[in-house]
Amino acid sequence: MEEMIQFIQQNVDYAPYLIFFVLLLAGINIPVSEDAMLFLTALLATNHPEKLQILFLSIFFGAYISDMIAYSVGRFLGPKIWDIKIIATFLDRKMIDKLNDYYAKRGLVTLLIGRFIPFGVRNALFITAGLGKMNFKKFAMIDFIACLSSCSTYFFLYYKFGEDMIDFVKKSNLVIFSIFVCFVIFILVKKKREKAATAQNSDSQESSS
Repeated sequence: MEEMIQFIQQNVDYAPYLIFFVLLLAGINIPVSEDAMLFLTALLATNHPEKLQILFLSIFFGAYISDMIAYSVGRFLGPKIWDIKIIATFLDRKMIDKLNDYYAKRGLVTLLIGRFIPFGVRNALFITAGLGKMNFKKFAMIDFIACLSSCSTYFFLYYKFGEDMIDFVKKSNLVIFSIFVCFVIFILVKKKREKAATAQNSDSQESSS
């Protein structure tokens, strides 16, 4: 990743195209850090303000189309994705099942919040949407809003505050991810207890009859 960033910095004229292409790789679950690419793009825009618009467009459309690729992987490969090591390594089946429930109940909120959760959760969201056969037009529209929100927020913060914002975002990402994990654990434990209570009630009714 560091070598890739150095190469992009050394080839500023081609930076928008390189950033766009690198982000597409994330769509097939190659571990490319969207946060690192966002910071790099903002840094380049600071040093080369004449390229600000094209740099932002490259990071936004790179991230957005990457989301579409991840969605397509889940949609067209379905359960076969677990046979692909590069994807299965970074995806947890329990997380996928849980995210599928969230999509069914609150698609927009799930994508908006999930777009700000790091460490592979974003891609899990998009692949899950495809696995769950979420309507493509609906997904594309919701993700457009979510992607624009997250890219604009991080790009602005990095562009405005530069390297001072890196540590803050890293710490924020850890906090956000920790909250997400705790929330998932809470839901899983709650459902397990509900199932246990239901099973106990059923046994009680059978014994009384």
